[in-house]
Amino acid sequence: MNTEQIRQSVREKWLTYYAENRQWLSRLGIWVNCDGQRRPSSGFILATLSVLEPRLAQLLPLVVDLSNNPDRIVMALGLNFNPEDYVNTIAAQNGKANKTANGAVRMLPAALNEINIQASKLPKKAPAQIDEDCRGSRDRRD
Repeated sequence: MNTEQIRQSVREKWLTYYAENRQWLSRLGIWVNCDGQRRPSSGFILATLSVLEPRLAQLLPLVVDLSNNPDRIVMALGLNFNPEDYVNTIAAQNGKANKTANGAVRMLPAALNEINIQASKLPKKAPAQIDEDCRGSRDRRD
């Protein structure tokens, strides 16, 4: 089993999942500041990836035996970054290909008008503004 392949796979699956669900993930109270990076909490990332990547789900019991610090695990997987930055970069690179007839950038699989919900009737929600610190509940070293 190649660890670089697993890292690449979980990174791609995480970014795809985030891009497809960013409308609600950006507002969910799961955001933390960890090592200078704003990102969803390690627990949320690991739980999501354990479903998306079966190879990771098989490795997690061993990894947790080595380190029970979820922030360290996320860092070791190369996922300590703000997924919003990457989604915005990809959207900018694909800008013209993803534009709709009115010039808006299409980022989700279905726009609100495609699923018969009138956007004007939906409440406006802001991204989560309160981030937690990722120090965890214990200050011990693994």
